[in-house]
Amino acid sequence: MSGKTLVVVESPAKAKTIKKILGPRYEVKASVGHVADLPQRDLGVDLERDFEPKYVVKKEKQKVVSDLKKAAGKAERVLLATDPDREGEAISWHVARLLDLDPQKPLRVHFHEITPRVIKEAVKKPTPIDQNLVDAQQARRVLDRLVGYNLSPVLSAQFRQRALSAGRVQSVALRLVTEREAEIEAFVPKEYWTLTGTFDAGARFAAELYEIDGKRVLDKKKESFLIPSEDEARAVEQEVRGVAAWRVAAVERKEKRRHALPPFTTSTLQQAASSRLGWGAGRTMRVAQRLYEGVNLGPEGPVGLITYMRTDSVRIAPEAIAEARAFIPKQYGPDYLPPKPNHFRGKKQGVQDAHEAIRPTSVQRRPEQVKPFLSDEEYRLYDLIWRRFVASQMTPAVYDQTVITVTGGRFSFRAAGSILKFDGFLRVWGRDQQEEQPLPEVDAGAPARLLELESEQHFTQPPPRYTDASLVKKMEELGIGRPSTYAPTIDTLERRAYVERQGRALVPTELGKRVIGFLVEHFPRVVAYEFTAQVEDRLDEVEEGKQPWPAVVREFYEPFTEELARVPRKTCPVCGRPLEIKVSRYGQFLGCTGYPECSYTEPLEEKKEAEPIGEDCPKCGAPLVRKWGRYGSFIACSAYPKCDYTRDEAPSTGITCPKCKEGEIVQKTSRRGKPYWRCNKQGCDFLVFDPPTEQTCPKCGWIMVKKGKREVLKCSNPDCEDYAYPNFKNRPPRGKAGGGRKKARKKGAAKKKTGPKATWADLEPFTAGLEEAERRLVVQVEGEGVPLERAAANLGVTAEEAAKLHKRAMFKLRMAYGRAKKETK
Repeated sequence: MSGKTLVVVESPAKAKTIKKILGPRYEVKASVGHVADLPQRDLGVDLERDFEPKYVVKKEKQKVVSDLKKAAGKAERVLLATDPDREGEAISWHVARLLDLDPQKPLRVHFHEITPRVIKEAVKKPTPIDQNLVDAQQARRVLDRLVGYNLSPVLSAQFRQRALSAGRVQSVALRLVTEREAEIEAFVPKEYWTLTGTFDAGARFAAELYEIDGKRVLDKKKESFLIPSEDEARAVEQEVRGVAAWRVAAVERKEKRRHALPPFTTSTLQQAASSRLGWGAGRTMRVAQRLYEGVNLGPEGPVGLITYMRTDSVRIAPEAIAEARAFIPKQYGPDYLPPKPNHFRGKKQGVQDAHEAIRPTSVQRRPEQVKPFLSDEEYRLYDLIWRRFVASQMTPAVYDQTVITVTGGRFSFRAAGSILKFDGFLRVWGRDQQEEQPLPEVDAGAPARLLELESEQHFTQPPPRYTDASLVKKMEELGIGRPSTYAPTIDTLERRAYVERQGRALVPTELGKRVIGFLVEHFPRVVAYEFTAQVEDRLDEVEEGKQPWPAVVREFYEPFTEELARVPRKTCPVCGRPLEIKVSRYGQFLGCTGYPECSYTEPLEEKKEAEPIGEDCPKCGAPLVRKWGRYGSFIACSAYPKCDYTRDEAPSTGITCPKCKEGEIVQKTSRRGKPYWRCNKQGCDFLVFDPPTEQTCPKCGWIMVKKGKREVLKCSNPDCEDYAYPNFKNRPPRGKAGGGRKKARKKGAAKKKTGPKATWADLEPFTAGLEEAERRLVVQVEGEGVPLERAAANLGVTAEEAAKLHKRAMFKLRMAYGRAKKETK
């Protein structure tokens, strides 16, 4: 590699794109994310030396570091081009440290977009590593380690459950979700009534009762209602009908302008993708990452389609504005181009304005032109980003708005309507709001006649549950977290089973409620909104060079340790010392802190004793008890093993089993957290993996199940041709296409069972049991049809590593599927 320049990036996909842009004089290698971190089993922070972190090379990255050292030894110079944010700066700093490079020398380059022009200009202007950015990331990592390392064992010991965790941002997000749920549960609806009249003042129009004696009838913000009951509504209705004369008191006409929205930031992109595409924050960022890192556009070659996607800024580069202003009049006409460029001001300036907003790298790459080179989800997100950016530089939409006020006696009715006069930026962005209906032309002072009057009952509604979009918006409003943390925070809450999804809504689980209740009681500062936002602001000050990072860590850590010391701990029954979480090769357990003087231990998870339920066994007459197994609670005979009577204890669907015609179908949960449905009658083996319905199959009469996301109705009968799952009873024997001699089998050897391979639809329900990396890879390759090399790049691993992950994931899925098949027999 003599005479070459080594460029180190984070992602293999980005490395491939940049290599093709820079040519043979450059060698581009990927660090595949972080190469060094705090140790997994130790605190890794020296509390006596100003929170000095002790970094180690991650086990899975030792080969990556070794390859980078070899490549750097042969290169003439090294450039570090990791992502242009705090985390990327810290990765460059670690790589420089491990390669014995001086971070003060010009070796850092920033690629805010992966295009030939930007990349070739950037490699000509390297800069030193920004130590302030590195320090800000170090402070965040040390803070998160101090909280997680100290707090997570306390939670596991308190709730006697493995794998519980608490984080500085994650816990505050969980508090938001649980407090919203508490608001909903405590909500008491209020009744109110509205009256709508149809008037004729030369033309017919509907108007709503607005005021009585000058007082507003309805004020939803203050929850003030003048007509709170049906009796009062009927009285007002009767009085309104008795008014002798009505007239048009006022007609207000004005022009209303709706200005273009700013281009996307990370949070607004996640919000728009949630509301328009129905995506979660994690999915949005994964697809955006692929668009940023580069897509092969055929003759044009690989190119990044959008700018860097983790940003709080709404600023746009002058050259991008110029390109958009040249494109808009040619494509849509001169009326759609404002006299001056539209500029937007972000909520925060300074450190938050380090990047541009998220935009297409070129407006000339229209979504329909690049669609053949993109997957469906890549196209949909790129189309959203492209339209938002182009629309941001267009003229406002103009409405003609009309308000008609009709008065009579002590009553005032009001009607409002509008007409879109000029669509402006909505030509590209589209109308995403319900617009008012137009009103007819009427004259002020004209007499009016009441034709119809209708009253309608309403009830106030509780606040809606958080979705990904609304939670991210709320976190941004409170100053909690930053662009890079929104999606991982929500993913962590789901992975830890603190929240679950009901449609798009995030609902706290019982475990989540208990955990946040404990944290609010014992760690009020850790989960305080203002304090968490203050820490984020202090980290921004570190990034700006205004604060030393150890001082910021100390501000948080000292009150945290005070709260930690006050938490009551479980004590050893032998010597009275506190118990703590310990780890052996068999997992976590509680052990005495006085070891080796005291060797007392106990299991972390308490074994639940059987509970009598007040019923007798129908088989032998002994008392029945409630027991707990790997799949939850069930009812069993207390005389076991002499009597083996059991029955499911699970929510009943109320649907009679189509097989035995006696039991009911109940919903159960597997040990991997996936739902399934089975008959609760002992001895009946009816089992399905999709929600059953009361609809029956027209061919065999068995019940139908809702299959897949589209809820296609399929039969639950294995003997029916419309069976929802693979039929293994009549499977054809495997054999080579075109015949051929079969391989001889050894005498006495069992004949190998054969059958058709399971499809992805069969295997997908079992993906919840995979590790995160395995699940993401196999969903892309098998579920979305993404090529393995592309999926490897999306995941940030080599093709060889991806092949191993894919093989392991598919093996696990087939084994889980095979076990499920046996249960159906």
